[in-house]
Amino acid sequence: MDTMPHTLSPLYVGPLKSFPPPRVSMAPEAGTLPARNLLDPAYLDALFTRFGARYGHGDRRAVASLWSKWHFSALAAHGLAANLLLERDLPLGLDELYLRQSPEGQTTGLVLRHAGKPLAELDPHSRFATLLDNHLTPLIEALATVTGASPKVFWSNAGNYVEYFTSVIHTHPMAAADQGEPARALLECRTLPDGRRNPLYRPVHYVTPTEPERPARVRRLCCIRYLIDELGYCANCPLECRRAGKSSKVAKAAKAAG
Repeated sequence: MDTMPHTLSPLYVGPLKSFPPPRVSMAPEAGTLPARNLLDPAYLDALFTRFGARYGHGDRRAVASLWSKWHFSALAAHGLAANLLLERDLPLGLDELYLRQSPEGQTTGLVLRHAGKPLAELDPHSRFATLLDNHLTPLIEALATVTGASPKVFWSNAGNYVEYFTSVIHTHPMAAADQGEPARALLECRTLPDGRRNPLYRPVHYVTPTEPERPARVRRLCCIRYLIDELGYCANCPLECRRAGKSSKVAKAAKAAG
């Protein structure tokens, strides 16, 4: 049964208007993917071969990073909206969730088993534990293992979208001015309650542009999409990364010319 419960339907306006609402169904739907499959190395290898075709089967690390951007964007948008605006914890754990995908393997939507449960705790870590501990942590470990890319790349991609939706949630018709504060508090914590380093700590920072090519919103870490030649650097790439990349390309060009 394809439903859109009243508890979730008001979310998909304002900053969420471009996202297809999740489907809520107790039974798995034909053509959807159990999210737990993303932990299978063989599945991920086939997925990145399929997804990488659009990029000429370029560097597998960059292909995986680009795939993760689409996936984390959907995950952050749905998860944060329900969490911050409705104080509901969506069933986003890899063992509960199903995914809709494009023919290329891009995550295009979520299928939830239910419309979420009221948050049991409201502190910045506990309220996001399902997202962090039951989805992001195991998935990022699997992505890093299969591709050889640093886990920091994927955490940076996830953090970029968590920060972005946190920064715009106040524009939602249901939001108060400080609606994003719990997520912002999480992003400002260097460590988690158990003493581990917080992998989502300050994923971006804001600057006053001093050079034409410098963005005002800058990622803390590079997403490595530049490893695919035709793509270059993203709009929020750290300036130091751009400079290093340009120097490297100049050196390669000089070597080739010599």
